[in-house]
Amino acid sequence: MTDKNNNQHRVVIIGGGFGGLYAAKELGNANIKLTLIDRRNFHLFQPLLYQVATGGLSPGDIASPLRAVLNKQKNTKVYKSEVIDIDTKSKEVVLRYRTIPYDTLIVASGSIHHYFGNEDWAVYAPGLKTIEDALEFRKRIFFAFECAEKIKDISEQKSWMTFVVIGGGPTGVELAGALGELANTTLTKDFRNIDTTKTKVILLEATDRILPTYPEKLSYDAQHSLERLGVTVQTNSFATKINENFITLQTGDLSQNINAKTVLWAAGVRASRMGRVLNKRTKVEIDNIGR
Repeated sequence: MTDKNNNQHRVVIIGGGFGGLYAAKELGNANIKLTLIDRRNFHLFQPLLYQVATGGLSPGDIASPLRAVLNKQKNTKVYKSEVIDIDTKSKEVVLRYRTIPYDTLIVASGSIHHYFGNEDWAVYAPGLKTIEDALEFRKRIFFAFECAEKIKDISEQKSWMTFVVIGGGPTGVELAGALGELANTTLTKDFRNIDTTKTKVILLEATDRILPTYPEKLSYDAQHSLERLGVTVQTNSFATKINENFITLQTGDLSQNINAKTVLWAAGVRASRMGRVLNKRTKVEIDNIGR
């Protein structure tokens, strides 16, 4: 089924994240036919996903229905669907059950986790991009404390109470800080067999400082804030192996194993597959992470 209307300029936006939603709102009063397509029917405020992951917020607190956000824009349609392909010759976006014609196409489909060639690590070190990811984080974090509470073996108990966050960018810093606050403030009176203040939260960053794209003073202040929350910050360190029981780190010439049952990934992202689709269809250049 093809929806064609040649009376107005047709703009199609792929993605209801920050870029796609703000573009749609800017075009809300334009004399165009506007279509927004997203796999979800809500806009997700991703900067607060770490709060859902650590139990501070509920999913509904950071999700806004796209139709509700845009319902005053009479020129706008919203489709909850996944884009299968882009036919640049006929200028149509291919969905599973229909095609959407366009005169102007805006691709704002966001990013996905990047494991730098170690995709098998995703099972042991999930990333944080969606509500489902955040709920998986929450499950693993609180399950770890529950396991530690009922296990008598001290070494295994320590392993359950060790959390490793890989990646010292904004997501990793916020997540590590929230874990430190959870262990040293929120949960201190909730368990009887474990002392949650003995939880070990380790934040790993491959470069020489956390928040490497920010001013050095901000990195310095952030590290001191994390350390006050009980977080151990390890810079110039990167993972070489991750499994269900431990993570192997490389720091200079030193290799070490850390026994940890919970490893959380915040080390990198790459563009969604739409970049590769456009590269295939138009030969437009993309960089090594698909942008």
